[in-house]
Amino acid sequence: MTRTRAWRTAGAAALLLLMAAGIAPARAEEGATPAYSPHGADTCLVCHNEPGLMGLFRTAHARPNDPRGPFGHGGLQCEACHGPGGAHVKARGKQPAGIVDFGAHALAAVAKQNGMCLGCHRDNAAHDWDASAHAANGVACASCHTLHAATDPVRSADTQVAVCTTCHQTEQTDLLKLSHHPLREGKMECTACHAPHGSTAPAQLLHNTVNETCTACHAEFRGPFLWEHQPVTEDCDNCHQPHGSAQPTLLKVRTPFLCQQCHEGAGHPSIANTPQGLAGVPGGVPSAFLLNGGCINCHSQVHGSNHPSGRALMR
Repeated sequence: MTRTRAWRTAGAAALLLLMAAGIAPARAEEGATPAYSPHGADTCLVCHNEPGLMGLFRTAHARPNDPRGPFGHGGLQCEACHGPGGAHVKARGKQPAGIVDFGAHALAAVAKQNGMCLGCHRDNAAHDWDASAHAANGVACASCHTLHAATDPVRSADTQVAVCTTCHQTEQTDLLKLSHHPLREGKMECTACHAPHGSTAPAQLLHNTVNETCTACHAEFRGPFLWEHQPVTEDCDNCHQPHGSAQPTLLKVRTPFLCQQCHEGAGHPSIANTPQGLAGVPGGVPSAFLLNGGCINCHSQVHGSNHPSGRALMR
């Protein structure tokens, strides 16, 4: 091994030891590239001393001694994400000079922004990201995440919905309807059902199917049942609107009209609840239950029954 190569090997080993100890690596000498700022975050805060940025130092992204911080990340602090800032400082902030900026309106390309994040977040984000709808639509990590805050709003049940519905406005409207999952009350998060960083399931669901996702909470409807109701076993979305509905229990249409979308044969219980349909009732005197329009008054086990006599889902 030549003397030059030996010095390079020793230098690399020393750098790794410093990073493992959470100490910032030595800054590059004048003229070398890339060059870090002289005093790390202290240099950055001379200009970027804004109240909204200080929360960063209460997170794993900037505290050198935080065990959750990525390898060597805490030592670099600001420059771990924004890149070497030596040239930026030398230019007195008059040009980005290699600094990576983040957000929907940033000059840096989304791929470059996300590359910085995914370089560390391989286990919890990068695995399915490339196949996700967010990646396909060019969404930047910083469009959802706010890293300069002590608590990232998208990771809190109280504020996550407000972040997601910035883009998903149809779902925001549904959540304002009478019947809805308790997301806007802060008792449930969007991520209780969806995997924002990617999933092989439809609509980036956490589980493989809609039914598996729903029955993760609504276990009493999971089945299998002795007497199955085919629309239920097929897809909960056949009857329910998951984000919110003007009908009770998240139904797409109020009963009996919902039931009569499938049960259209002649005679009860499939007779249409209209004047024309009621005229065909034998004797001209329709059942009080039929007039009331409440199919589930009798067929109460609409999701399925395990009773030996439950063929009609009445018990």
